[in-house]
Amino acid sequence: MTTHLHKGDLPADALAGAAVVAIDSETMGLRLGRDPLCVVQLSDGGGDAHVVQLDRTTYDCPNLKRVLTDPGVLKLFHFGRFDIAMFWLHLGVVTAPVYCTKIASKIARTYTDRHGLKDVVRELLNVDLSKAQQSSDWGAAALSQDQLNYAACDVLHLHGLRARLDEMLVREGRDHLARACFDFLPHRALLDVAGWEDVDIFAHS
Repeated sequence: MTTHLHKGDLPADALAGAAVVAIDSETMGLRLGRDPLCVVQLSDGGGDAHVVQLDRTTYDCPNLKRVLTDPGVLKLFHFGRFDIAMFWLHLGVVTAPVYCTKIASKIARTYTDRHGLKDVVRELLNVDLSKAQQSSDWGAAALSQDQLNYAACDVLHLHGLRARLDEMLVREGRDHLARACFDFLPHRALLDVAGWEDVDIFAHS
């Protein structure tokens, strides 16, 4: 594994030619509108991770925004709903098209209620992820090596996870349902930002 740290923006040629890019983000907390976006990590599935430490005074990152909005690049997330909402709030872009391994897991793995990244990666890829840095200070001026390793691990396994989950979705005849959910996910994120984050808009009441 090679982790590349970039200050402010992703280099223009960092993910050249990639058709699928795994993406995750780190923030100062989990509250939309209160907690700022600090770090975005990306991988094309080739074993390298690119960690972008954003300039929170400007959020000026045209290369990163280009990847997030490129219609020819599938963006691969685990619980993309939060990341997509954060990207809209802080970067001003709607991320699409997308694939979410957490949604895929919930549709395919109905035999369990354990759909966190650590649990799904352990079962399907036999990899044990460390979550020790999950609650660390991502707004720090300098990120530690442990933080960089944690950020990288959150994207390095998503391509393999997608492949396994796709097999299960097809086997169970649910791949069309998953695709429909992925298509709707950016809209669900925008509803969160607009104030419907705790409301099931499809519920009767």
